[in-house]
Amino acid sequence: MGIPDLDNRFSYHAPLTEGRRHAHETVRQECRDLAGLLDGLLPDGREKSTAITNLEQVMFWANAALARQPDAGGTR
Repeated sequence: MGIPDLDNRFSYHAPLTEGRRHAHETVRQECRDLAGLLDGLLPDGREKSTAITNLEQVMFWANAALARQPDAGGTR
């Protein structure tokens, strides 16, 4: 793994461009919209909670992809 990889994983990565900031916001909003849809459609229970938790993971990893990679997409 190495120190550079650990530094990258555990550092704050501010959006480098307005496009990337917008991409972060879009990922968050789209995940939030889907969470609201699922909340209304699914009965309460373990499965619903797991679905919402996994959607949080989707949001986290999508934003990590934008933040951690110097040539990440979403910079339009």
